[in-house]
Amino acid sequence: MARDILIFLIDIIFQLFGIALILRAWIFAIRLHPFNPYSQAVLRATDWLVQPIRRAVPVSGRFDWPTILACWVTAMLYLLLTWFIGTGGTLPPASAFGAVLLSGLLVGLKWLFNIIVWVTLIQAVLSWINPLSPVMPVLYTLTAPLLDPIRRALPRMGGLDLSPLVLLVIAQVLMMVLNHLAFSAFGA
Repeated sequence: MARDILIFLIDIIFQLFGIALILRAWIFAIRLHPFNPYSQAVLRATDWLVQPIRRAVPVSGRFDWPTILACWVTAMLYLLLTWFIGTGGTLPPASAFGAVLLSGLLVGLKWLFNIIVWVTLIQAVLSWINPLSPVMPVLYTLTAPLLDPIRRALPRMGGLDLSPLVLLVIAQVLMMVLNHLAFSAFGA
């Protein structure tokens, strides 16, 4: 039971930090104003890991490669720690190194789709409850690049926008697939 609790806590901590890293990369990609209080919170929470990597890995175009690399490393560390605790204190064999690299990438992608689900869900609920909430412009800026293509593809339904529902379903399905692939590739 203690092992399950520890794995649960590790899952929560690593997932939240991985999500913060992905949000940081997403904020960079869409050029959200860095002095926004939400951006500041994400930057402060992740600077301790990203800034040292930034000295060695450059940023290019819309991709914040140091943050993406930090997320990948965090995902691999999460998998290794989960394996270590789950097996009672053993590390995976050296032959599993490639699987760890691939699984780390898949877990990072799963975290990305998890963020997409939550940001879309929060935006949809707030649009009904409090559309003038101060966080709405940030949420709209984050989700617009994902929802706009879906809105163009869906038929007009009057005042009803089904694009968040479609995005939620797509992201949930992709999260299931990525979760299965990550843990089966890693052997956990």
